[in-house]
Amino acid sequence: MSEPLAIAFQGAARTVTGSRHRVRLGARSWLFDCGLSQGHRDEAEAINRTFAFEPAELTDVVVSHAHLDHTGSLPTLVARGYPGRIHATGATTDLAAVLLQDSAFLMERDVEHVNRRRRPHQPPRRPLYTRADVARTVERFVEHDYHAPWRLHPEIDVTFFDAGHILGSALTVFEISSGGRRFRLGMSGDLGRRDRPILRDPETPPGVDALVLESTYGDRLHPDPEDNERRLTEVIERTAARGGRLLVPAFAVGRTQELVATIHTLCEQKRLCDLPIFVDSPMARQATEVFRRHPECFDAETHRRFESEDGAPFGFRRLRYVASVEESKSLNDRREPCIIISASGMCEGGRILHHLQNGLGDARNTVLFVGFQAEHTLGRRLVEGAETVSIFGEPVRRRAEIVALEGFSAHADQRDLVQWAAGLEPSPRAIFLVHGELAPAETLQARLRERIDAAVHIPRPGEEFALWN
Repeated sequence: MSEPLAIAFQGAARTVTGSRHRVRLGARSWLFDCGLSQGHRDEAEAINRTFAFEPAELTDVVVSHAHLDHTGSLPTLVARGYPGRIHATGATTDLAAVLLQDSAFLMERDVEHVNRRRRPHQPPRRPLYTRADVARTVERFVEHDYHAPWRLHPEIDVTFFDAGHILGSALTVFEISSGGRRFRLGMSGDLGRRDRPILRDPETPPGVDALVLESTYGDRLHPDPEDNERRLTEVIERTAARGGRLLVPAFAVGRTQELVATIHTLCEQKRLCDLPIFVDSPMARQATEVFRRHPECFDAETHRRFESEDGAPFGFRRLRYVASVEESKSLNDRREPCIIISASGMCEGGRILHHLQNGLGDARNTVLFVGFQAEHTLGRRLVEGAETVSIFGEPVRRRAEIVALEGFSAHADQRDLVQWAAGLEPSPRAIFLVHGELAPAETLQARLRERIDAAVHIPRPGEEFALWN
């Protein structure tokens, strides 16, 4: 007799951040992703300090990729008693170590700042986790190659396929057997796009019985890549003509490297003026070194450029990686036009906040957003036209131009998602849409129902579904 099989959506349900999906087979349960929720600080912190399950009850954690909305709660999970391993690709393991250490450093620094200003009767704040917690977490990682099946439990085999989202990102297929029954559960993680710089296209694994699919851009189509490059060139040239600085909030992992590679190509093609470019993010610098160590994830064009050009595409004459705080501060004193790429991508932390504090009030400057901006983030407020924002607790009036280019997104758009899901053979009987706000998920739900004969669900937070009884 087969054991009950079920999945519970305990994060990134009807929202984008905080991915946590718990799968149960009888008495055994494992977690797919364990990410941080982002948005309103107090609300997000309350979510990030709690779990809807006892961590000690889990046998394993499987991670799709290194972004913090998929890995950022792993140290909390381990500190709360999770006893098992964390499974990922080699590139994800290396990138997660960089991202989690940086996350812990920022938490420790922020708590120290808050505690210095607290009143005598107030209890001291504690960080969500520390760098020591991260070190203990990284020790738990076990690396797996793409296309090489491995055994999670005697009844469960797992295979990673390339998701094409960021370096090391994985589509995951669980093959589950119990009591003579077999079931294939597919988890898209974050699905990438075709024909993007650096990485291979997303793979299409063999068909699955049930699919958990992201829906970030379920209601929109990305612009044509050539149009995106044209708009990028126009923004850079327009800002330079005003004598301003182009400030680019960008995720340190993936988006920064893709943007650098694109600017390199445009410079090679003589489509851009000769401007100095600064990557002002210690984490982006570390992440770029991880990229260099994992050429197995690159597409053929990137392999060719590494072989024929020294340092390409992540290092070229105009580009400088900023290391010290002093050099970072000095960028705000520059009088000539330049490009500054800095984290975090949603403007919720990192050095980009200092650049915004100093540059947002200058009408010559441009703030260029090249990634998704979640609800309640500073980036989202700027994109939606806020005239005044708070940075480090101080009001800053916006005079700089604000531009958003969706063409740099590492997420599949509606067309990509539908075509990819429709390409699975055999087709899934059930699809669960996650990692998307409700409106995009509902739009994608309708498109999928037109193409695929499947029950398409949009889980509520905490909702559990039986995959078989």
